[in-house]
Amino acid sequence: MTILRESLQYEPVELAFGTSGLRGLVTDMTDLECYINTQGFIRFLENFEGLGKNSTIAVAGDLRDSTPRIQGAVIRAITDSGHKAQYCGLIPTPALALWAQNANQAAVMVTGSHIPADRNGIKFYKPSGEVLKSDESNIKQSVADVRSELYELKADDNLFSSDGMLVAYELPEIEPRAEQNFTDRYKNMFDSKFLSGKQVIVYQHSSVGRDLLVDILQYLGAETIPVDRSEKFITIDTENVTQENQDYFRSLAQKYPDAFAIISADGDSDRPFVVDEKGGFHRGDVLGFIVSREIGVDFAAIPISSSDAVDESLEKENISWKHTKIGSPYVIEEMTKSGAKLPVGWEVNGGFLVGADFDYEGKKVERLPTRDSFLPIFIALEAATKRSIKVSGLFSELPARFTQAGLIDNFPNQTSHNIISKFSKGSTGKLLAEKIFNDQYGFDKLKNIDTTDGARLYFNSGDIVHVRPSGNAPQLRVYSVANSQARADEIVSISLGEDGLLRQLEKAVTKIVVS
Repeated sequence: MTILRESLQYEPVELAFGTSGLRGLVTDMTDLECYINTQGFIRFLENFEGLGKNSTIAVAGDLRDSTPRIQGAVIRAITDSGHKAQYCGLIPTPALALWAQNANQAAVMVTGSHIPADRNGIKFYKPSGEVLKSDESNIKQSVADVRSELYELKADDNLFSSDGMLVAYELPEIEPRAEQNFTDRYKNMFDSKFLSGKQVIVYQHSSVGRDLLVDILQYLGAETIPVDRSEKFITIDTENVTQENQDYFRSLAQKYPDAFAIISADGDSDRPFVVDEKGGFHRGDVLGFIVSREIGVDFAAIPISSSDAVDESLEKENISWKHTKIGSPYVIEEMTKSGAKLPVGWEVNGGFLVGADFDYEGKKVERLPTRDSFLPIFIALEAATKRSIKVSGLFSELPARFTQAGLIDNFPNQTSHNIISKFSKGSTGKLLAEKIFNDQYGFDKLKNIDTTDGARLYFNSGDIVHVRPSGNAPQLRVYSVANSQARADEIVSISLGEDGLLRQLEKAVTKIVVS
């Protein structure tokens, strides 16, 4: 018998889970591989989540060129599994999550979020919400079972060509209520004209939520100025705001001197950009605190990479909090078990998660325990408006600690993990840190190393350096916290580059491993 695996004219690459969802090169995300993983997820739902036959599963995606094709493979996998695919079009990840949550149904989002256009991803939602780390082993086993069965099909039964692509696919008619339901969440939450007289610049690039942001802002009374819309996918990351990005934001502020704020979101619109009237970008950890203060939360789950200014601010507001590993599954886990009346969480990337329904100025707002960029954007704008201050003034109320972040792309994953492993080894890790992060680069004596997620180095001067491998890409990230923006920027600057501190770590660890 000729089997499908032998009929393929390429070497299949199996997709793997990152911090949240599957990610991979577009060339590796063949229709066959996406089909296998989707059917495996559905089998997991049937075996472990009680999903009944002929259930409805919602599907959406971002604006990458590869997204429609992958959506076609996902939809075919759903229908071939005996279920109904509900196509919600190209909408933000939180919009799909909210729609699926309200309908108590599973969902599949095709998105690579902020990563380059040559990559994409698939994010799964159970009827109860995001897939968590505790689900991954059962999903992987279900995927392996499906893979084994498909590879035993006769060649003439195949749906796929020898290059792993569907012979044919089509996208169903779009269900428009998913998008409308999401925009209504914010139109109903705020006074309809609180931004009257305010000019807001919307950096549109290739964000899937770009038109929805304009629509809601106009409903709220703002004069909106959409800028730099792109039909080509633009890679922009809230955790890697480059000097080029910062210069761009400042140029917008200079071009539009009457602007109240500049706002945007990443590719799938679950990470916000809140930029003040001077062109200053404000990171998601401090933005998350402002949202928490405004909506009256009683518990916050925040990643270990957050600025210590956030810890201090939460304590001042008598809000309980706990540090987690980096990634929404870990934040959700802490939110869920907190027992709080209104638990929330956020990430340094700005995605804000709400674990319970809450009242906001007399209006009920539904929970949304997945990363969302829209809520923090609108809350920040209203908080500044209510105080009759500028957006820059809103953030100046926090303790004067400053942050920066950056990354090295195409950094070997194994080397990254070797670095973190060395930092985890007590005195050996301390010696490595002191060798690399020394007084030549302005570092004071090392106090301690926290290896909750990556390696977070604390120095007596108040400098903090956090080194962490990306959970879903060959990247090594560095985060800094310091007493001035210049020092925070300097730490990241000296960490990157061919002779930077991260490359010095790479050489030191490679030498240790070889010897």
